[in-house]
Amino acid sequence: MATESSRNTTARDTTVRADARRNRERLLAAARTVFAEHGIDAPMATVARLAGVGVATLYRHFPTREALVRGAFARQMETCGRALGDALAADDPWTGLTHLVETVCALQREERGFPAAFLDAFPETTAAHARSREQAERDVTALVRRAQASGALRPDFHPSDLVVALVAHCGLVAALPDDARASRRLVAYLLQSFRAAPSAGPLPPPSGLTLRGLPLPPPEGGASRTPRRS
Repeated sequence: MATESSRNTTARDTTVRADARRNRERLLAAARTVFAEHGIDAPMATVARLAGVGVATLYRHFPTREALVRGAFARQMETCGRALGDALAADDPWTGLTHLVETVCALQREERGFPAAFLDAFPETTAAHARSREQAERDVTALVRRAQASGALRPDFHPSDLVVALVAHCGLVAALPDDARASRRLVAYLLQSFRAAPSAGPLPPPSGLTLRGLPLPPPEGGASRTPRRS
């Protein structure tokens, strides 16, 4: 029979493990927010402060910045991988391609270009995942070819066009991070432009953006700004 002391020790250990899991999840959520808003060079102390823990706690879970970035990015990588797998498995390749584009663009809205910054910041990570990315590129090319063979995707579409579209959407999200309607409408326009035949489907509601509300280029060393409305 367990003694009172051993029961108390087990209870304390369980509480410590639960607290550690909660702290880790708070740190990952805070990291995604901070990196999205300030880039992955933001101070680690900023992440700890937003998570409501001390810097020492952060470093116990993530000894290096790279470890924190990897942890924060893991879910997005898994989501992209599943989306590509689902797209390839779809009976209708056009439905699969649409699902892939919409999923990746939704992640761009959520993370504001953080995945691209991650790959740029850690060349060794790029090398480590080279084979995975090459396989992903082969899978995307296969999906494009299937969609073209079905007659749904325009015959002059090239896999690199998908990259161009995602870069364009990433730029929109960076300029208008809070305008989800503009994002969804652009994605719908892009998908319609990919089709071999014009689509009669309705577009999502338009954004409320006006020419006077266009973000202005940032002054040197400053943040972007929006024109003052009269």
